[in-house]
Amino acid sequence: MLFKLTGSSCSGKTTLARSVADRLQQVAVHDFDEVGVPERADRHWRHRMTEHWVRRALEYQGRGINLLLTGQSPLGEVLAAPSAPLLDGIAVCLVDVADEVRRDRLAVRDAGRWDADAVDAFLGWAAWHRGHAQDPRHRPNVITNGSWPEMVWHRWTGWTAEDPRWCTHLLDTTGRPLGKSVDQVQRWVTGQRDAHRTGQLPLSHGWPDK
Repeated sequence: MLFKLTGSSCSGKTTLARSVADRLQQVAVHDFDEVGVPERADRHWRHRMTEHWVRRALEYQGRGINLLLTGQSPLGEVLAAPSAPLLDGIAVCLVDVADEVRRDRLAVRDAGRWDADAVDAFLGWAAWHRGHAQDPRHRPNVITNGSWPEMVWHRWTGWTAEDPRWCTHLLDTTGRPLGKSVDQVQRWVTGQRDAHRTGQLPLSHGWPDK
């Protein structure tokens, strides 16, 4: 099963994943960018790497291990990855934070690296993530235009917000102590595993045909 922590930069995804790792049994934790990010990484690259990580999840799946993956690929990109239907389950959590907090974190983490336009782009990407998490019809062109040709967008582009398969859990870390956010991630993973075990997970194997 693939658990995906998604969101724009400086929302706290990697910190949460590392902090929760020791609490979870039979879960491998990885960061999307650990394989290396090219200088001109673009949407096309992100889509290809999403497929790469889906295939890694399948390798773990064959060994009875789940993958908890951090990165910026949203639900729509995960579902459109060519190999996604082979996973026995998919669950996505959007890790978010208030814009002013994200600005402060970017300034501290990458001091002097980003100009005002770049910071605004991170905030715009975060806002798009929020809309996408709520409704698959929210500006899908942001991820579908200029995409990797192997992506299978039609799996979900006809869905509405009412489709139970369109399910992204929201975790807003604004003003929360780290420990409480880690607790929530642990509860989310545990709850999704339970749903999968009892046949209640919306994105269980066979989801494209439901």
